[in-house]
Amino acid sequence: MNKQTGFTLIELAIVLVIIGLLLGGVLRGQELINSAKVKNMARDFQNVQVYIYGYQDKYKALPGDDSAAVAHLGSTAIQATTGAGNGVISGAWDGGANGTAPTTESGIFWQHVRLAGLAPGPTTGTDGNYYPTNADGGRIGISSVNGFTGPTGLTGAYVVCSKGILGKFAKQIDTTLDDSNTATGSVRAYADGTTTSWAPSTGTGAIDDSVTYNVCMAF
Repeated sequence: MNKQTGFTLIELAIVLVIIGLLLGGVLRGQELINSAKVKNMARDFQNVQVYIYGYQDKYKALPGDDSAAVAHLGSTAIQATTGAGNGVISGAWDGGANGTAPTTESGIFWQHVRLAGLAPGPTTGTDGNYYPTNADGGRIGISSVNGFTGPTGLTGAYVVCSKGILGKFAKQIDTTLDDSNTATGSVRAYADGTTTSWAPSTGTGAIDDSVTYNVCMAF
């Protein structure tokens, strides 16, 4: 008679422990990746502040709005045709069409801070990589609060926005930089494709972890 063999309880327990350790390692690794991504996205907002203040300190003008950009940065610098030097970074925060030379001050901003040596990236507006992006590939942009093309209610002089951020990351960014409520304070989020209202972290119309949002910070 053939003797049937199988796994003992001890062997099964060992296999389950190994599987548990592997799953724990994978989940922990994903958590570390997500944490690093959130830190990177939060740093994007802080870097833009550094660019503005660094440019103002160096040239006593606003990048993008600099009416003496050619004198400050050289002959390749673009100067806005209207409104330059009025203390406002005008234009939609996301700049303009990719691969097209910028015409708004919000788009020209990136050339100015790069020519000034404050930020990395191409200085030719027709370059496909001219507009900076966050860790998930969403565009980063800036404009003055006065004229911001998004929901109202932000206070401050300027607003930096980052596009296409998952809701779960938007909430973490707000917790890192502000008050943990994406509908109040200096850091807020609104659904991509609408500019009617800010999305709260909880309650009616709350942020959906799996949906992408535009996250904006005013300062």
